[in-house]
Amino acid sequence: MNNAISAQERLARIQLNAFLYFRADWLQRLIEIFGSAQEILKQDAATLANEANLNPQTAAHLLQEAYAIHPQEEWEKTEKLGGHIYVLEDEEYPQSLRNCKEAPIALYVLGQLPAENAACVAMVGTRKITPYGRRVAHKLSTELAQCGVTVVSGLARGIDSVCHTAAVELKKPTLAVIGTGIGRCYPPENRNLEKAILQYGGAVISELPFDRPPNAFHFPRRNRLIAALSQPIVVIEGEVKSGALITAKLALEMGKDVLAVPGPIDSPTSGGPNSLVKDGAGVVTSVADILDYIPQQSRFGLDSRFFVHTADVPAKPEEKLPEREQQVMGLVADGQLSLDQIAERLQASVPETAQLLFELEVKGFLACENGLYSKSKF
Repeated sequence: MNNAISAQERLARIQLNAFLYFRADWLQRLIEIFGSAQEILKQDAATLANEANLNPQTAAHLLQEAYAIHPQEEWEKTEKLGGHIYVLEDEEYPQSLRNCKEAPIALYVLGQLPAENAACVAMVGTRKITPYGRRVAHKLSTELAQCGVTVVSGLARGIDSVCHTAAVELKKPTLAVIGTGIGRCYPPENRNLEKAILQYGGAVISELPFDRPPNAFHFPRRNRLIAALSQPIVVIEGEVKSGALITAKLALEMGKDVLAVPGPIDSPTSGGPNSLVKDGAGVVTSVADILDYIPQQSRFGLDSRFFVHTADVPAKPEEKLPEREQQVMGLVADGQLSLDQIAERLQASVPETAQLLFELEVKGFLACENGLYSKSKF
């Protein structure tokens, strides 16, 4: 943790964080205006309203909510569970979340957060899961976990629970972003699942005070954290107006890739994903479709076998290519290389390499996009 932040300022941030009727960036703006959370809490409602251009009733409500929290108790109860409360200045605070416009000023964490640049994919969807949604969610989450990806979801009933369960069945880490305080488990039947998430190296995180119950407005707020922590975001099932679609909207606003699993046109729970596809979302028919959207810097250590689009394998196997063309395919592997990079690694002239690449493009083995060669998906 950052020792430059005093214990008193941490406790003041925890108090200020309890006012959930402000966006987190508004709270951060207040800290900038007054210089610290401690200074904010020293003000009376009239001064706070005047200096921060707030409605007097809002200022009074903010102070009331803040002083209703006992920050030292919050800290001690979190520590008792083996957790931590991080502020933005702490190096443990996730960078992907820090980059979010509405990064929480206090973050409650149980378990082990993913490493920086770890591959994290959000898997979200309806609580009203169908048999189709259950099959798809379990299959995709199982393969993501096998590949080495951390599955991120919300520990809710339905799609969320299936996705977390798929990871812990393999004893792989998964990240649960919850809409209650970390002192509660909602829904209660997921208590054992939550324990398994922590047992197998995952984490449970929340921006809410320790004992905060599952109020309805907490969950849309929670969804922005799921989106911020992940790339890409996959919507499996959900009606056109659903929490999963809220997560997708927030992800798009953050510049994240949104993918969707298409479903039957007569199924209400596939209405959301199908509408996303119509609007240009990436279509998911296999785990490889998801992995294509994981940033290059997050692919280190992932199992390359899962990146293969089995339906798109060329009719002619690579083994039947001439030796020199096979060498080029081996160099490209599952990545992207320029002509110069291939020529250097092949120890060949640029004209010779260009001819080889031309032949492989004509045969359908390679594709070139923005000057970079990769294996063709078609």
